[in-house]
Amino acid sequence: MNLNNKTILVTGGTGSFGKKFITKVLEQDVKKVIVFSRDELKQHEMAQEFTDPRIRFFIGDVRDRDRLYRAFDGVDIVIHAAALKHVGACEYNPFEAVKTNIHSAQNIVEAAIDRGVQKVIALSTDKAASPINLYGATKLASDKLFVAANSYVGDKDTRFAVVRYGNVVGSRGSVVPFFKKLRDQGATEIPITDERMTRFWITLDQGVQFVIDSLERIHGGEIFVPKIPSMMVTDLAKAIAPECDINIVGIRPGEKLHEVMITEDDARRTLEYDSYYVIQPEFPWWRDEFSNGGKPLSDGFSYVSNVNDEWLTVEDLKNLVKE
Repeated sequence: MNLNNKTILVTGGTGSFGKKFITKVLEQDVKKVIVFSRDELKQHEMAQEFTDPRIRFFIGDVRDRDRLYRAFDGVDIVIHAAALKHVGACEYNPFEAVKTNIHSAQNIVEAAIDRGVQKVIALSTDKAASPINLYGATKLASDKLFVAANSYVGDKDTRFAVVRYGNVVGSRGSVVPFFKKLRDQGATEIPITDERMTRFWITLDQGVQFVIDSLERIHGGEIFVPKIPSMMVTDLAKAIAPECDINIVGIRPGEKLHEVMITEDDARRTLEYDSYYVIQPEFPWWRDEFSNGGKPLSDGFSYVSNVNDEWLTVEDLKNLVKE
């Protein structure tokens, strides 16, 4: 998407995604990029790394509706990346997860509409499809809020959409740094919860580019899902620490054997494209012309990590981890 002369705000902008996204959009002639987050130390460190005069740093919490109203003044595009994302932390702190992942979604919707933001994309997760943990449940609720927000716009031009993808190679919450740390500390075993476990996998660069591409495709209410490969978690362990044994420790609370990005029920209103899917909203104003050549999915289709058409080998994973 051409972002020239646009003012872009990224919530949670000091995270792995935010840094990569901001690096990418600064390659264009953007007017301004606003980093919105609550950690002043991370902002200070990022300000030393990113010295481009088009960057602004706003201290604020997405739970604070008034602060969002101030921050969104004059903003054209919002990328909502802020969230509580750790499954265990959300299980142990459910009230906080609801406040950050659900209540804040409503804050962003209301501030974006009232401030005249043009486009909002919220980042989601495969755990939001048929969730079994609180993190996934809060993100499902968040997705629903952002989709439904398009019905609250009235005569404004604001459009909301969601991007949903799987585990990100290189992000701070990824299992990759954990496995590497164990290897570097001289561990002889890598803990795996279940040897059958599979996950969707995407690189940070791919995730950022998919969000930018999705900005171009928004009509309002879509959930964009990229076609990405699956991998066996055991293969990832072999790629990172081939000298270590694998220790099966059992599935943790709230953990799935396989992740889902499109459920069988969602598939009935999903269109397929060459490199992605679009879960369409069920709005009365949604028109066939928005499909832009997408193909309906067959009955019974679901997009699940263990029945994917594309898989990463141990060698593929080794190359990704090196990058």
